[in-house]
Parts: sequence; structure tokens; C-alpha cells
Amino acid sequence: MSEEGLHSVPNGDYPLIDADPHFNRVVRYFRASDIGIWAAVTASAPVLVGLMDYNKYTQLSRGVQDTIKAFIYASRQRRSMFGPAPSLFLGAVGGFLIAYQRSSYRFLGYSENAREQAKDIEELSQRAKAGLPIYGESALTPELQKVAASYSRLAVFKFSIFPLFNFVNHPYHGVDTSKYYK
Repeated sequence: MSEEGLHSVPNGDYPLIDADPHFNRVVRYFRASDIGIWAAVTASAPVLVGLMDYNKYTQLSRGVQDTIKAFIYASRQRRSMFGPAPSLFLGAVGGFLIAYQRSSYRFLGYSENAREQAKDIEELSQRAKAGLPIYGESALTPELQKVAASYSRLAVFKFSIFPLFNFVNHPYHGVDTSKYYK
């Protein structure tokens, strides 16, 4: 299928694996470091909210004794806009988005991706040998597949504005698929 009309992917320092990877593929290719960053961001969110609450009730410029009194007052108040549960949720969502973005950058060739290249060749070559469509089947028409690809292709660069994932199987991935049939 022609990729005419779709955004071209800027060249990275490493080989391009997939210009628009499916959501499930990106999550399956998470590394331990991605999961570690996800966990660290999740765990740090309540700590950061606690520090902001502490800062709200203390004025460090007042001196040591007043700071200690204010800290005791703050610990007794336990008033927070975000308690531990909402801040954990926000941390988990933010950590997932960071991990997803890191994994997507490896697909696009912006960070080291040797492990993902080997896994990609193995996985998609097996699909090709089995006679299955390499990138899966879709119930959408080819026109709608191209529209979906145009929306999600470089969406990973705009995660801070609007997180958008690719949930559509389509043939527009910016790579030569003949390597999977060898």
C-alpha cells in the first residue's frame, strides 16, 4: 500500500523498526528500565504531593523553631487536595506515558533498539511464514486505515498535549516488509 499523504518519520540514530506501532506491541516491548521508570514515577507522586503540602504549611524563611512548629502543625492538619490514592493514580498514569514514550522512541530509532530489532524480525517473520497478515487484520476500510495511521503516526511526540495511541491494524508502518518473508 502506498504511504503517500502520510507524515514522514524523521531519521533517528538507529534503524527504524515501525513508524506507527500498535499499542499492544509497544507495551509488549517494554524493557525492565521502562517498568522501573514507571514504578519510580508512581512511587514518587505521593512523596511530591506530601512535600508540596509541607511547603504549603511551612515558611522556611521564618527560622528553625518556627519551621519545626509549622512541620508539626502540617502533620496534624493532613489537609491535602490530593491524598495518597489520587496522587498514586496520577503517578501511575504519568509513569505509564513516560514508559510508553521511551518504548516508542526505540521503535522510531531515536534510542538504542537492537533488542527490539531482533524481537521484531522473529515475531513478524513467524507471522509471515504462517501466512498471516504481518501487522494483523482490520475491519476498517483501507481509507479509514490510512486516516487512523495519519492521526497516530507521530503522536508520540505530542504526548504532553494529547496522548494518542494506535489501536488500528493497518499496513502503513514505513518499513519494507520483504525482510520478513526471507
